[in-house]
Amino acid sequence: MTSKRRWLSHFTRTAAFCPYFKLIIRVFSSSSSNCFQTGDASIYSFNRAIDKLFKCGSTESALQLFDEMPERDVISWNTVINGLNQSGFQRKSLYFYKRMISQGIVENSSTFSSVLSICNNAGFYRQGFEVHCRVIIFGLNVNLYIASALVDLYMKAGLVGLSLKLFYDLPERNLAIWNVVLRGISDVGWSKELLSVYTDMKLANVEPNELSFCYLLRGCGSGRLLLQGRQLHCFVLKNGWLVMNVFIANGLVDFYSACGVLSDARELFLAIPPQDVISWNSVVSVYASNGLLHDALKVFGEMQYLGKRPSAQSFLGLLNVSSVRKHMLLGKQIHCCVLKLGLDCGNVLIQSALINMYGKCGHIEGSVSLFENAPESTLECCNSLMTSLLHHNIIKDVFELFYFMLDESIGFDDVSLSTALKALSQSAYVSLNSCGLLHCCAIKSGFESDFVVLCSLIDTYSKSGHIKQSEQIFRQVLSPNDICFTAMINAYARIGKGSEALTMFESMIQKGLQPDEVTFLCVLIGCSHSGMVKEARTVFDSMDTVHGIHPDRRHFSCMVDLLGRIGLVSEAEDLINCAALEGDCVMWSSLLRSCRTHRNEQAGRRAAEKLMELRPDDPAVWFLVSNFYAEIGDFDASVQIREVAVARKMSRQIGYSLIDKSRSRVYSP
Repeated sequence: MTSKRRWLSHFTRTAAFCPYFKLIIRVFSSSSSNCFQTGDASIYSFNRAIDKLFKCGSTESALQLFDEMPERDVISWNTVINGLNQSGFQRKSLYFYKRMISQGIVENSSTFSSVLSICNNAGFYRQGFEVHCRVIIFGLNVNLYIASALVDLYMKAGLVGLSLKLFYDLPERNLAIWNVVLRGISDVGWSKELLSVYTDMKLANVEPNELSFCYLLRGCGSGRLLLQGRQLHCFVLKNGWLVMNVFIANGLVDFYSACGVLSDARELFLAIPPQDVISWNSVVSVYASNGLLHDALKVFGEMQYLGKRPSAQSFLGLLNVSSVRKHMLLGKQIHCCVLKLGLDCGNVLIQSALINMYGKCGHIEGSVSLFENAPESTLECCNSLMTSLLHHNIIKDVFELFYFMLDESIGFDDVSLSTALKALSQSAYVSLNSCGLLHCCAIKSGFESDFVVLCSLIDTYSKSGHIKQSEQIFRQVLSPNDICFTAMINAYARIGKGSEALTMFESMIQKGLQPDEVTFLCVLIGCSHSGMVKEARTVFDSMDTVHGIHPDRRHFSCMVDLLGRIGLVSEAEDLINCAALEGDCVMWSSLLRSCRTHRNEQAGRRAAEKLMELRPDDPAVWFLVSNFYAEIGDFDASVQIREVAVARKMSRQIGYSLIDKSRSRVYSP
């Protein structure tokens, strides 16, 4: 009885407001339950009480009761692991899983399902791979629940090939695991592979449900597969899901908007029988993401006119377009609406979007003020402020905020790490040691397999002059995607290794990955720095003819720079004049510098006239033109231009260098 009184007193103090309090008291008061005697009945009672304590938020009491249990079984450990996970303590949950193994408790299928779910949701991929090994040891890899979690784990880790191998090696597959695969492939944007899996699904006589089509439509939208998406639309109509399922209807709206067919997206939205807030949000996001600000605001007004109260999601699209368009006035108006509806209180997404909006619109003080006045410094708000500070090139404050997140136990994610790495790569203090510190943070937190962090590490190591480390990180990626290849190509291009950049580009093509505009730009920069004219021409021509990508100003500027470097000034000028878009200041400046180097007076005079026409108020242009005329011996024109520049009070910002005394290195910011 003394033990009972002690436990009852303990629960009275810690769980008095728990909705299950009466049940816990009954469990520990009942003499027939024999709570404090060993045996299965006692363990069951303890497990039940621990579960209820977790559900009412008394985490410390639940852990204390668990530690003082006379006996524990596998269900006891599962209860604590699940309870900690649901309470938001994922790392502590994994700690108890390791304790469970160290004490010789054998896991069951529920244990593995719970732990793998934690690894999936929290991004602990490396720990998930270790759990996979134990799953194989106990022969539970064919269990559909565990197999589904493993497939999801490897998908989220970016190892799509391994995930598909696990999936196709299963002796049987149900609809749920097919949907896991469809969702995973749609998340990584592998649209063609997604349709291939869908074909296999049909051949296996597994009928897709509404959820399957939501994933398929999302994948077709990300890959801009309009024809295939229309075919899925027909199947949806045939099954009558458009009328019955608003999620599929919203998915179709998002699909057509992603493919740029806004008229169809609008018609489909009007055809949805009961238009809910999600439907309205989809249309607002459609117009906002495509830069159609007027149409987005018009739909937003119609939504309120019809009595649909805007949700937080309604404002996120408008805040994002305000950020992209740098429309401060609109952003402030949206901020007022958010305050009026009280959506700023406790809504992390709204708070972070507002911080991001003010930062992108050039009002960094507004971002800092919002962050400081927020009720809680959340990870999302910290990430938004870090991005805003980096956007304004306030590198020192980016690092201070990152250290603040560590000191205050806020933690960090892939966005925090990649932002810190970008700030480091742009700072004067980038070095092997500083890169290594952030690399250790990535490894310790389990983000070393995240593609965004990997690409940032490759970029930062290369900018610090350690290309070997960049190569090592790239080789460790089991299934590199197009972004990883582009990062490595850019690393080679920056240090003048054009041949290696071109080899990496060819390897990317052989793996079936589609290069984008940035990939081609990096390859052309590498060729330019290495003087590889023939190869650059081939790559430049293949953009439109082979890959269907129209070169923009950046690609033309790179080709003009390359041709000018090796003395093909006339060809560079012809390329500017024959371009579908008119040459800009960067192209003509590059051409003028080439004319100075190779003493091409005629082409140089034309480039100088064009520059003066494009940038009449730019001091750098005036001094560049003046130097050119002095170079070719036309001193009268050179002096005249300088006198006009002085009369207009034009001046150039003087460059400066920073010296790190501790390492005797000189940096030019």
